[in-house]
Amino acid sequence: MKIKHIIIAYSSIIAFASCNYLDYDETNGLNTREDIYRYFDKTKQMLTHVYTFMPQDFGVIGGAMRDCASDDAEFGATGGNIQDMTNGNWSAIKTRDDSWTLYKGIRAANEFLQSLEDVDLSRYEYNTNYENWMKQLGYFPYEARVLRAHYFFELARRYGDIAMPLKTLTTEEANAIGKAPFEEVIRFIVSECEDGANNLPATYVGQPNNETGRITKGFAMAVKSKALLYAASKQHNPSNNQEKWEASAKAAYDIIKTDLYQLDPNEKANNISSPEVVLFHMNGNSATFERNNFPIRFTEGTRSTPATATFPSQNLVDAFQTVNGYPVTLTDNGWKCEDPAFNPQNPYANRDPRFGRTILANGMTFKGSEIAVYKGGSDYTSVSEGGSPTGYFLRKYIQETTSFEADKEVVNKHHWIVYRYAETLLTYAESMVMAFKNPQYTNSDFPKSAEWALNEVRINAGMPTVSITDPNEFMKALQNEWRVEFAFEDHRFWDIRRWQIGEDTQKELYGVNIERATDGTWNFQRTLYKSRTWSQRMYLYPIPQSELFKNKNLNPQNMGLSLIHISEPTRQ
Repeated sequence: MKIKHIIIAYSSIIAFASCNYLDYDETNGLNTREDIYRYFDKTKQMLTHVYTFMPQDFGVIGGAMRDCASDDAEFGATGGNIQDMTNGNWSAIKTRDDSWTLYKGIRAANEFLQSLEDVDLSRYEYNTNYENWMKQLGYFPYEARVLRAHYFFELARRYGDIAMPLKTLTTEEANAIGKAPFEEVIRFIVSECEDGANNLPATYVGQPNNETGRITKGFAMAVKSKALLYAASKQHNPSNNQEKWEASAKAAYDIIKTDLYQLDPNEKANNISSPEVVLFHMNGNSATFERNNFPIRFTEGTRSTPATATFPSQNLVDAFQTVNGYPVTLTDNGWKCEDPAFNPQNPYANRDPRFGRTILANGMTFKGSEIAVYKGGSDYTSVSEGGSPTGYFLRKYIQETTSFEADKEVVNKHHWIVYRYAETLLTYAESMVMAFKNPQYTNSDFPKSAEWALNEVRINAGMPTVSITDPNEFMKALQNEWRVEFAFEDHRFWDIRRWQIGEDTQKELYGVNIERATDGTWNFQRTLYKSRTWSQRMYLYPIPQSELFKNKNLNPQNMGLSLIHISEPTRQ
């Protein structure tokens, strides 16, 4: 049985209840713990339960993707919870994106690891499956430990210093545990992932059952790399310690050296055969994402209004260059672009190929029809009636074959990309240029340059290479590359924080207003859709006040980081 099937089948029958996310509660009475761990299949199902807590973002905040709390997008529902994350009302009472529930996954991992120590299947040694069972059992603790490390990372990038329970806790213990410093959490994650990488297979192809969606050597290395990148970034490294950047570069280069993964010029979203993707979060059939995000005329009246949809911003559209590598900006006076081939009457043509995989814009073809968001067009309507507040619709992760037509309904699977190889390359590029201040720098330990890594990603996307000698200008280009390569893959929200650029990027969200003249020409006008609120405290999540009431040792509350400005490029 594939892991994705186990998750669907078994997660529905295991329930954990608790007065505190950090404590432990027994299973719901189907079996005693001893019964569960006497059998291989049930032991494996308990590991699968640990997998089910892996975060993904097909609308994690009341239907809104997290990028709606960044300058990349707006949420259609003006009263949606995510609006508090941009209007100044985000607080310990209104947590909105409360990821404290990740402690349930950590608790499940801790319980599994403790119980696994007592598993004894020797009575089955003559069973024909025994050898395969024992091989899988050898991987199980490392899978659970890497998952736990991943959950600790997800919590640490949200809250900074966090409680780090490494065993199942009683209620009393959970209500007394203190916080570990961020750097200590990162050291633990690195150590766990190194053990995992040394003991997990590179692939489960050829392993028992040929399962997909399980933790591999590559993902263990990826979690380590990601943790070290965040530890090196300005948010947690205000003094710009070069050794932290070198450690991040080394972790990324270790992945590059494995040759386990390669860039894929094809669409990666939902493509489980892509050689670029290190780990997918597997899901079953669903039409919810399309119901929320299709232009409303394609939902056949099945969606309520206003749209619980993610709408890309003009801010993001302006990040996509022309296919020839020239910047494009919609100003108050129309389109600005120095590319001789750019046509301001057809501004979405001949853009970075990633644009068409990310955003639906006026004139693009979708489901055999032309998207028309100009005034009077078939997709032009008020926000309250389900229209786009920005003039754009989401394309990334959308399954176009999904249909809501009566008696012809079609649903599809949506597999969330947890990590892919392009992230390794951009991590390496950023770490190298921040460590050595030279985009072309190499040495015996790092024989590839930051410029090489950035250009690998651009070439794969069908974009021209860049050659930039100034490190500040290189970082501007690299930050833009992060933005367009990983749009709506849950990166921009976090990059804003680790780079500490919220003050410069999060106050104004723009859209476009399009009108068609009687002679057939187009007029594109940039519009300020919303002025937003940004404050220093938003660099970290607020600890839920409900948790602080239970455990005073989780104080102090996150009130914002000390902003120590170092020489940095102008942010995009």
